Amino acid sequence: MLDIPINLKWKQDAITVAGGNGRGQKLNQLNEPWGIYIDNEKTIYVADMGNHRIVAWKKGATCGEIVAGGNGEGSENHQLSYPSKVIIDEVNDNLIIADYGNKRIVRWPRQNGLCGETIIKDVRCADLIMHKNQYLYISDEEKHEVRRWKIGENEGILVAGGNGCGNDLNQLNNPLFICVDQEDTLYVSDWENYRVMKWIKGAKIGIIVAGRQGQGTSLQQLHGPQGIFVDKLGTLYVADAGNHRIVRWIKGAKEGSIIAGGNSRGAESNKLSYPAGLSFDDENNLYIVDNENHRIQKFVVDN
Repeated sequence: MLDIPINLKWKQDAITVAGGNGRGQKLNQLNEPWGIYIDNEKTIYVADMGNHRIVAWKKGATCGEIVAGGNGEGSENHQLSYPSKVIIDEVNDNLIIADYGNKRIVRWPRQNGLCGETIIKDVRCADLIMHKNQYLYISDEEKHEVRRWKIGENEGILVAGGNGCGNDLNQLNNPLFICVDQEDTLYVSDWENYRVMKWIKGAKIGIIVAGRQGQGTSLQQLHGPQGIFVDKLGTLYVADAGNHRIVRWIKGAKEGSIIAGGNSRGAESNKLSYPAGLSFDDENNLYIVDNENHRIQKFVVDN
């Protein structure tokens, strides 16, 4: 959890820190990246979805290193199929991978791992995070729900949705990215409902916290929200994919404010094209998965 000042600004010309050399499978390229994870050394782990691999880009590197998959699309234990997210289990020194195409969660040794082990089956997982005490939160796009799993257990606990596809407050419609705050409150980008939902721990229904007016371009609206992040103040950051912008929603606000992109769809340094995952480093620099431009963009804090 970061403490990001609500008036913080970022330079509007981003720096490309991974990919950016066109769509491809070379080590200096990405193919429709989706989710990212940034470790303490500012190494960026990218779910390189279209290349069926996880790639690590060290700070300042011009090429990535394949750390999982990269053996063609497949369901064998040394393969991945459209991986959507990777996180690091620091305690056990493993990568935990959402292997979207294979509907499974895979544990892969972080050091010289040649193959993975399936730890959860039958989940069409668009995003996953690890929270307190080794709990995994998994969004299931196909079942329109989010569950919390303890590694080693056979069944997860429903924490959001799970009442079929819909737009009622107890439903989700293609949930994608998720985050959890220090009070175990869950935030979900409810993609097809053009909103972000907050589910307080133990709640049976969610609360709309961003996007209340259906699909659109106004600052009260979202168009296909994807990556999300919440800080200690409860400020929400949303990759508003269809509007090619990143929007900040202060806690309780009725509308957001654009902090990056929003200059129409494009490949220039001040533009985005269908941003997906987003993250911050410990200096509050903003990282965006610029999906259709096949690159990771870093928006540096403007001091």
